[in-house]
Amino acid sequence: MAKEYSRTQRIGDQMQRELAQLIRREVKDPRVGLVTITAVEVSRDVGHAKIFITVMGQENAEEIAQSIKVLNSAAGFLRMQLAKEMKLRSVPQLHFHYDESVARGAHLSALIERAVAEDSQHGDAPAPEDAKE
Repeated sequence: MAKEYSRTQRIGDQMQRELAQLIRREVKDPRVGLVTITAVEVSRDVGHAKIFITVMGQENAEEIAQSIKVLNSAAGFLRMQLAKEMKLRSVPQLHFHYDESVARGAHLSALIERAVAEDSQHGDAPAPEDAKE
């Protein structure tokens, strides 16, 4: 039997939707680029939430760190806005983290494409076993 969709997962999904709107509308700091929230992990006691983000157009680690710093400093404001939007007894503390999985996936995809291209170039030459015959 499938595991039931837990309360913390439902809270995380709703927080992801609400935070995406709030960051887009309310955070006016120019140091924050185009932020995409990739995941939200809420602790079992609903006291803390890890928000994983990617920032479009910012490949420099220093710029990404600056965006994370700005979002973490705005966490109190965003938490207060979340409290107005969501019907929760207590809203979790927000902790923003950079999600490296998107960049890592793009890097691995590029490596695979390069390996396939090199393999197809070497595919034109006869294999060593075919040369003996």
